[in-house]
This record gives sequence, structure tokens and C-alpha cells, in this order.
Amino acid sequence: MPLFKKRTVGKPGEWYYCLQHQKVEEGPECPAKDRFGPYTSPQEAARAMETARERNLRWENDPRWHDASAGDGRDGDGD
Repeated sequence: MPLFKKRTVGKPGEWYYCLQHQKVEEGPECPAKDRFGPYTSPQEAARAMETARERNLRWENDPRWHDASAGDGRDGDGD
């Protein structure tokens, strides 16, 4: 018996942004590897790429997510 069932039909109200087709879809029409979501509205799904850019920028500038700088003599594990 498989661990995960492959869902072929989306739930009403689930919206995704397809990276391959660059469009908003209701329910999972394309494979999971090609989409962002689920989102609660088509407007939110339409902003998926912008949201990803904003989150990436925050992550890139967040010192909590960066190891100790190279050459400072620390190995980054807190010892």
C-alpha cells in the first residue's frame, strides 16, 4: 500500500501557480514539482513569484540563516 495517495482532483478553493505554464490553476492540475501552493485565492496564487522573491530576499538578509563567515576561525557550531 502506498504511503501517499496521489490526488488527481483539487479541492474547491485551492489555488496554485504553475511554474511551467506560468498561470494560476484551481486544484492541482500540474505535478507538484511544477507548482507553488496551495493558496486561498486566485489573487494570492497570481502573486506567487513575487511572494517567493520577497521571501528569498528576507532569507538572504537574515543573519540567523548564515553560517559564520569564512576565515574567522569559527566552525559555526557554537563551540
